[in-house]
Amino acid sequence: MIAVRPRSLENPALRLLVFHHAGGSAAAYFPLVHGLPEDWDLVLPDLPGRGKRHGTPALDDMESLVAVATEDVLDWAGPPIAIFGHSLGAIVAAEVARAVQARGVEPVWVGVSGRPAPDQRVVTGLDPYRLSDGELMRELTAIGGIPHRIDEVPEFRDRFIRLVRTDLRALGSYRPAPDRAPLAAPLTAFGATDDVLAPPLSIAAWAQETTGMFRQRLFTGGHFHFLRNSFPNFARALGHEIQRSMSRQTGAPIGATRGVADVR
Repeated sequence: MIAVRPRSLENPALRLLVFHHAGGSAAAYFPLVHGLPEDWDLVLPDLPGRGKRHGTPALDDMESLVAVATEDVLDWAGPPIAIFGHSLGAIVAAEVARAVQARGVEPVWVGVSGRPAPDQRVVTGLDPYRLSDGELMRELTAIGGIPHRIDEVPEFRDRFIRLVRTDLRALGSYRPAPDRAPLAAPLTAFGATDDVLAPPLSIAAWAQETTGMFRQRLFTGGHFHFLRNSFPNFARALGHEIQRSMSRQTGAPIGATRGVADVR
């Protein structure tokens, strides 16, 4: 699998695979490694069309994205695996977890962030078919989704816009199967108090996607707040959620209950 690995471990205690947001790449999540235990292997796959897969055409339908990402995850199966994704990556992470579960690989934990649960109606201004490039840039700027100093390199800006449009079309193509099997793994849904793309109530509905323990974690700020302003805090929260789930599975007392929510 083509992926970024901040530190390469031969026998990790855990392998955490992280899927990025629309228009993003694996590199944006590199700082997570600084808040995770030293014996965890952080694996950051690039979806087609960017980063280490920049020479591969980007995919504009969710089914194809999930199929590629599923094979990526299976390539790294062996040590216990946890799967996380933000925004576009949240849908990829959940559906990949469901797919590998069906193939006999059970994640110890699944995390989703910045995305309403599959059955929630999503209303955004990010229409890849209706908006001009300038309008789409303004919408992305409003939620903090524009790379720093992007206008200084017009070629990069234009490529970024094309990639965002493709990713948004993939999100628009997503139709959760009504008879989908629930996840068995513990699930944590992360959200932000001022996220207009994924309000807290829509995040809470992820509880219906698993038969395992469910927790909701809320941070103050908007859709990209933890990426821009509080990555160390988020990394620690991410590690804590995974450790809590692993402790519960080994029978250690942790005091967690289904449906817990907190705000940072």
